[in-house]
Amino acid sequence: MLEVKDLTAGYGETLIVREVSLRLLSGRLTALCGANGAGKTTLLHAIAGLIRHSNGQVLYQGKDIGRLPAHARARLGIALVPEGRRLFAKMTVAENLEMGAFAARGRGRDADTLTRVYELFPRLKERQRQAAGALSGGEQQMLAVARGLMARPAVLIFDELTLGLSPALSLDLFRAVRRLKEAGLTMLLVEQNVHIALAISDDAYVLHEGRVWMSGEARTLASRPEFQEAFLGPDSTVSDQPTI
Repeated sequence: MLEVKDLTAGYGETLIVREVSLRLLSGRLTALCGANGAGKTTLLHAIAGLIRHSNGQVLYQGKDIGRLPAHARARLGIALVPEGRRLFAKMTVAENLEMGAFAARGRGRDADTLTRVYELFPRLKERQRQAAGALSGGEQQMLAVARGLMARPAVLIFDELTLGLSPALSLDLFRAVRRLKEAGLTMLLVEQNVHIALAISDDAYVLHEGRVWMSGEARTLASRPEFQEAFLGPDSTVSDQPTI
């Protein structure tokens, strides 16, 4: 569905990711792992059109979209839930969701999407008239995800889904992502909790110093000794994590 081929990108003259190739298969959840500074956010921004890449291609449904700006990619169905949430703090929950639906005009009914979003995050329905800035950190992240879903994306991209959240709230969000995967949504996940990210993902890529270090099916990758040493610890396994 979405493919990156030999992508090189960065900021100004500083290149962060180099010759990265990655493929998102339809209906599958792909985890993107790597240490801080490995280039994960830069890669997501290049896919979403927030920065221009200097070499390579971004293909969506077989067509090169590398020259399209971010808003055009959003209208095609590529949605990014950014690190830091970036909500409209003074607007209500409902108004933030309405803003999320703007990119999807002409692709379906907002009311139906809103119903599904509130089913996924019932807490947001309870707080729909509250200002986004008055929500807890976990509720704000739920709203950021819900706003992305209001665009009715074909591909949903998460940058640090649970950063700064409690374990309980993190599990709520992981369960929501799992439900979205079961519904057949194609997703790319950058997540600090590598254990759970791999447990719920189908495929995974690892970036190291801006390049793909390894890739494969998530559980197979997690069992590789060099991956465990780098990310999971010598005595840890994916199955050690809480049930989601």
